[in-house]
Amino acid sequence: MAYKSLLTVITDAATAKAPLDHITALAAAQDAHVEALCLGVDRTQTGYYYAGANALILQETLTRAHAEAADLLAMAKETLSKSDIRWSADDGVTPFADIARHVALHARFSDLVVLPKPYGDERGAELEPLVEAALFDADAPVLVVPDGVAPCPAPSQVLVAWNQSREALAAIRAALPLLKQAKLVRIVVIDPPQHGPERSDPGGLLSQMLARHGVSCEIDVVSKTMPRVSDVLNRHVVDKGADMIVMGAYGHSRFREAILGGATRNMLEQATVPVFMAH
Repeated sequence: MAYKSLLTVITDAATAKAPLDHITALAAAQDAHVEALCLGVDRTQTGYYYAGANALILQETLTRAHAEAADLLAMAKETLSKSDIRWSADDGVTPFADIARHVALHARFSDLVVLPKPYGDERGAELEPLVEAALFDADAPVLVVPDGVAPCPAPSQVLVAWNQSREALAAIRAALPLLKQAKLVRIVVIDPPQHGPERSDPGGLLSQMLARHGVSCEIDVVSKTMPRVSDVLNRHVVDKGADMIVMGAYGHSRFREAILGGATRNMLEQATVPVFMAH
């Protein structure tokens, strides 16, 4: 099994370099095809525009979105043409409220979607809907890559966050092509429940499943010595020198995580290595 169809969605030239570099390296390693979808986003939210707005103003915002899409397409073509991989690139314009539909249409037929980190300074509001559209509307795994991280198409050491959830298992199964290439996969279990189904052997059944796929595993049972799970995972990444994190996405509702926070949102805010997620 390998990834043969890779997708990245570009809405801002400032955040495009990391996903383009990663997806190019991954395509070369997996002998895959890359599709770059370049979207000019009309952020005016016309339905909420003030009464009496001139039609010329609305046309101006649409023209600007078309120009942005054309510039992004030219940049993507220039970058991808420097490699020997198979690729295609297309552009389009979408209202901010309709991003999910456009992304899901393409992501639904992709093995993996590579996207920039959605949170941080100078990040557009459309980056978060990109991630959520791929995960929820397209049911596709997503690799989120922070800026400035060197591409790692065959990670040497991968950290797997295991909490016995359906989302975590979906992410692990989707990440198998990368896990099988890794020299070591660390199954990290944080404060396993004393009365859970794996209480006597946390992570044991998962380790057995991965071992049958030829994955070399170790199990790290870790105490939650920091306020948030994401803090513990990020510290463990640094302590062990991991190249990638694999985790389930949004075990709670997106609304709850947006208001109260959660492991997925916090991880995407703080991650210093690529994060592989599925729901």
